[in-house]
Amino acid sequence: MYRERLVATSVHSDSARRLQLLLLDYHDFRHYKSGHPLVEHTLLIADWQAERLKATHADLYQHSGYHTGLEFLLTDLYAPAGMTRRDDNIDRVFPKMVKWLPDNLLDTFAGLVELNLLTQQLDLELAELCQQQEVSPASLSREAYCRVFRSSQRLEQRERQIDLVAEVGQQLDRYVRNRTLGWLLTMSRAPAEMADLTDLHSFLHRGYSAFRKMDNVELLIDRLVTREKRVMDNILKSHPEPFDLPRDL
Repeated sequence: MYRERLVATSVHSDSARRLQLLLLDYHDFRHYKSGHPLVEHTLLIADWQAERLKATHADLYQHSGYHTGLEFLLTDLYAPAGMTRRDDNIDRVFPKMVKWLPDNLLDTFAGLVELNLLTQQLDLELAELCQQQEVSPASLSREAYCRVFRSSQRLEQRERQIDLVAEVGQQLDRYVRNRTLGWLLTMSRAPAEMADLTDLHSFLHRGYSAFRKMDNVELLIDRLVTREKRVMDNILKSHPEPFDLPRDL
């Protein structure tokens, strides 16, 4: 619906151009995915992976200082369904974003878009591989998941996905330490509702609130990245217990 607006918007920096290209890619992928016969399978795979992440990082997920932030990561940043309206609103306000926002904030938005796009692309690949190997996503076992994962042709992108979590998390942490942002989000609630941007505003406010509540975002990100890289290495090396990690990680 808003693709023409994305294309027609003039951009004057590398940051704005990167965000524009990513939004176009994401827009086209969302359209492609909506008509894909395995779209329901991607949701089952996403749910399975979300539960696996909660189990792998149970100590962090249950920690009062990190729970809200991890919940935001799993339900908002890693959200293959239910965010169409939010994503449409980002496309809709793109001309104003590149006009008013500084490049460093545009870079953060670009990272968020890239992470969401890449995650959904990788989930779709897993759904297609499950079908090829006659594995049911509805009854996905740990062994079957790892076997399908090892047949992925996008291992570099899977490494990039982990790195993006670190990049985006660190950038978001810097912004939420600015109390002015919280004041602006509070003051902009009514204008957002009038402009039919409630979903987008709510997403931003949830992210701000979640990261503000976290004790040590740098420590959280470091542990997440270190653990997920170990998990990926375990899977590729056919470790018998790929998700069981040493206590010191």
